[in-house]
Amino acid sequence: MLRTCPSCGGVNRIPASHLTDTGRCGRCKTALPPVAAPIEITDAATFDDIVGHATAPVLVDFWAAWCGPCKMVAPEVARAAADLAGRAIVLKVNTERLPALAARYKVQSIPNFVVFRGGAVVRQQPGAMRHSDLEHLVAA
Repeated sequence: MLRTCPSCGGVNRIPASHLTDTGRCGRCKTALPPVAAPIEITDAATFDDIVGHATAPVLVDFWAAWCGPCKMVAPEVARAAADLAGRAIVLKVNTERLPALAARYKVQSIPNFVVFRGGAVVRQQPGAMRHSDLEHLVAA
């Protein structure tokens, strides 16, 4: 995954296994904190790489742009990502753009939240949730 340094604007390649770690910019050596925002997934290969190599739990929000509850829960997902920074990774998967990925996990209603550990599904919960409930879903 590519991350831009907030200090110098340098682009850094971060392996999926280190998304929850504090790193350092390759150009200016400024500390790069763990990912604290949801990562928008644009292809199945990136999804598989992150879920398969992450050393921390991965919370996935399956959503669609036309879905009202998905829009309402988006700030809660962002807050959960910030609160879980360094302890979990939060991904967002648009089911309209990646329908095969949603079908793989039998997503039939959205929003739908799936927690992975070690590349395997450990929890799945459909419906809108508050950030505290999302954090509890990851911790359980």
